[in-house]
Amino acid sequence: MRADDGEARERRTGESALLVVDVQRDFLPGGALPVRDGDRVIAPLNRCLARFAHERRPVFLTRDWHPVDHCSFVARGGPWPVHCVAGTAGAAFADGLQLPPDAVVVSKGCLAEVDAYSGFGGTDLAQRLRPRGIRRLVVGGVATDYCVLQTVLDARRLEIEVRVMTDAIAAVDVNPGDGQDALQRMSQAGAALVTSDEVLSSPL
Repeated sequence: MRADDGEARERRTGESALLVVDVQRDFLPGGALPVRDGDRVIAPLNRCLARFAHERRPVFLTRDWHPVDHCSFVARGGPWPVHCVAGTAGAAFADGLQLPPDAVVVSKGCLAEVDAYSGFGGTDLAQRLRPRGIRRLVVGGVATDYCVLQTVLDARRLEIEVRVMTDAIAAVDVNPGDGQDALQRMSQAGAALVTSDEVLSSPL
C-alpha cells in the first residue's frame, strides 16, 4: 500500500504546477515600479499556495533579478525606472506571500544587455518543468500586460496547458486597456481564464 500511495502521489505531482510571476516588492504599491492594486494578488495566491503545498504539487516563482545597469532602465535608454536590482529589498518577494520552503525560484533579466519579460526567456524554466512531467501551469502574478502575458504565451508555444487566474493578476495599463488586451491575447493563445475559486474547487 505504501508503494502504491507513493506512486499515486508522484503522478498527481506530475500534472500541475503553480507559477507565481514576479510578485516582488518593487512591483507592488510603494515600490519602485508599482502596479496599481498589485497587492490584491497576494490573498488569492496564498490560497492557491496553501492548496498546492497540501497536495505536494510543485510551486515555481519567477523574479526580475537585474544588474544595476540593466538595459530596461531609463538611464540605459529603456522604458522603466530602476527596479528589482539583484539582492536589494525591492527585488525580494512581497511581504505576506506565504511561500513553501521548497518553491523553485527562477531568476530572469540577469544580464545587463538582455531584457526578459517571460519566465522562459533566457532561463531554465522549461527544463525544470519537463523532468517533473508538468503539463499544466496555474498562473498568477504581475504584471498582466508584460511578464504574465509573455510567460503565458511562451508556455502555450511549448504546448503547456495554462490556467490564468484573473483575480490573481494585475496590469500596469501604461495605455488604457492594455490589461484587457493581454487577457484577450492569452485567451486566443489557448490559455483558460479562470478565478482562483475555480482553481480551488476543481481537480488540479
